[in-house]
Amino acid sequence: MVENHQTARFHPPVRYTVRFPDPKTHYLSVEARLPVEGESEVEIFLPVWTPGSYLIREYARNIEAISVSGPDGKPLPFSKSRKNRWLIGTGGAGEILVAYRVYCREMSVRTNWVEDSFALINGAPTFVTMAQCLAGPHELVFELPPQWKTTMTGLPETGPDRYIAEDYDMLVDSPVLCGNPEVYRFAVDDIPHFLVNEGEHGLFDGPRSAADAETLVRRHRQMWGALPYRKYVFLNLLTEASGGLEHRNSVCLMASRWATRTRKGYLRWLHLVSHEFFHVWNIKRLRPVELGPFDYENENYTRSLWIAEGITDYYGPLTVRRAGLSSTEEYLGALSETSHTLQSTPGRLVQSAEQASWDAWIKLYRPDENSVNTTISYYTKGAVVGWLLDVRIRSATGRAKSLDDVMTLALERFSGELGFATEQFKALAAEVAGVPLDDFFRRTVESTEELDYTEALEWFGLRFRDPETGKNGGVMGCVTRVDHGRLIVTRVPRETPAWESGIDVDDEIIAIDDFRVRPDQISQRLESYRPGDKVSILVARRDVLIRLDLTLGGDPARWQLEIRPDATDAQKQNLASWLGL
Repeated sequence: MVENHQTARFHPPVRYTVRFPDPKTHYLSVEARLPVEGESEVEIFLPVWTPGSYLIREYARNIEAISVSGPDGKPLPFSKSRKNRWLIGTGGAGEILVAYRVYCREMSVRTNWVEDSFALINGAPTFVTMAQCLAGPHELVFELPPQWKTTMTGLPETGPDRYIAEDYDMLVDSPVLCGNPEVYRFAVDDIPHFLVNEGEHGLFDGPRSAADAETLVRRHRQMWGALPYRKYVFLNLLTEASGGLEHRNSVCLMASRWATRTRKGYLRWLHLVSHEFFHVWNIKRLRPVELGPFDYENENYTRSLWIAEGITDYYGPLTVRRAGLSSTEEYLGALSETSHTLQSTPGRLVQSAEQASWDAWIKLYRPDENSVNTTISYYTKGAVVGWLLDVRIRSATGRAKSLDDVMTLALERFSGELGFATEQFKALAAEVAGVPLDDFFRRTVESTEELDYTEALEWFGLRFRDPETGKNGGVMGCVTRVDHGRLIVTRVPRETPAWESGIDVDDEIIAIDDFRVRPDQISQRLESYRPGDKVSILVARRDVLIRLDLTLGGDPARWQLEIRPDATDAQKQNLASWLGL
């Protein structure tokens, strides 16, 4: 475990030089100059995970060609002491030079990617340091290939392609994009913001996306009261990947270059931007107490990710609506999709939101075919709970207070070095609501009870649309994929006809009622049946033919929200207040 930052002895800066000798090979090289004055032996380490992405990722597996030398260039002895640590004899030197290469070909917001046209560099998988240097400054210099023109990052700049982080946390929290991106600058409260689009290729609408990003920044600032940084950078990599990872003064996004070409794709991008920008406050300044100072070498457990990520997921699309960038119908569609995802996941009755948070390290990022039956996402359930909590507060205070007030008051009380315990957040919510919320939290985040939407629907004059049972024929309930011309079962949710019949993951579906089913015809074939019809399913299981009896079901409820035609004036006012109309 690394040394606590607050007790670390101050050292002169750690200095890194990053080069790209041949970027098409997906390698970068690092030279790290570490101050070791007075130490006969030191140990350096590389993190095993990235804050914000809760999985041990073993970054040291991509480190190679390590060499260590003193100021005179002579080699110094070193050996690997743990999977991510190296023990070095200093020979009495005041400074040592550690050089190594990093293989960078994992396209995600938390890892490294290097190719001829650009590079994305994250701190945790790249920069070694010493535990005693964590609290001190770390300087960063890039030597770019001639075909690249710029580097972009949230770090303070000290010169062209030169940056300084006040400590190791800041270094890890500041991804860097190198290459030739399109850069759009705008200012809010005289603070510079940059939308950095890598990979537009004439398809992604840069000016429109920059204008809407500015609108979102202004709307988030309106809720929180102020912008807590001196510069902010949106790194937007249009690489046909997906995801986002929040940072203190920046964000790394991955999306499709086609995202601005369709309304659905663009809304998805706006929701992602809004979600990640909300993290500027919720998790980067207002954090669960367990998430700081970071232990970069072990799991950092917390039960509060339903707050840090789930409530953020609630506010992402909601703020897009409040900013006027989506319609009421589009927002209710997004909230409906979240509700449907939760209610169609059998794992909601097995794992609570707090358990999902605690087990993120072993479950969320390692899903398998049975995850739908045993787990829920703290993003999804946290977002729905955030909505229900918002309604409870609005109802209890006659619309005088809302979840907005909880978040801003929590920032005032618990931001910075403090952090909050889960129980402190719950108590603060009850304080704002003016009513006890113990039973609410017990039912919504501590247990696996079904959520009750009644209060929310009644307050806003909403309803869930009745499902059109049987409209699309009979339903088996399993999920399939086409694999080399075979129809293979990939997931069997509990309490579906497929589950009850004994269909298993990896079964190949061959026939229904002794008639061959081609992989591209399963949907059309099932349209010929009705809910309640009994059929015989022929499957191949490890090349053995098996017949299974199955009773088809109907389309499950879609949990589609709509405004009631008989909504009262009071309900309409509640809805308008909530959506910022």
